[in-house]
Amino acid sequence: MDSNLSLDVESVIGDSIGMIAQPYQLYVERTDASRNMARYYAMDISPTLFGQTCLTRRWGRIGAYGQSKAHVFAREEEAVSLFLDLLRQKRSRGYRPKAHNRQGAPNL
Repeated sequence: MDSNLSLDVESVIGDSIGMIAQPYQLYVERTDASRNMARYYAMDISPTLFGQTCLTRRWGRIGAYGQSKAHVFAREEEAVSLFLDLLRQKRSRGYRPKAHNRQGAPNL
C-alpha cells in the first residue's frame, strides 16, 4: 500500500466523526382557505463534509420552492436545541403534520 489511507471495512465502520446520532426531519403545513393561506415549513439535521452539524430550514407557499437557510454548528446538541425551539414556535402558530389518507399516501 502506498498510502496511509485505507478503505477497509474496519476503518469505515470505526469512524464516528460526523455521524448524526439519529435522523431529525420535519415537514409541517399551515392552511386556512378563508385567508388563502397554504404554507409549509421543513427542517432537517445532517452532517457537513467537515464534521460539523447543519440544520437546514425551508419554508414558503405550498407548491413553491420558497426560501431556505442553513445553520452550521460544531456540536449536534446545539442543532437539536434549535430544531426543537423552532418546532415549538411552528406548533404554536398552527403548523401541523400533513394529513394522510388510509393507504398512507398524502392527501393532495
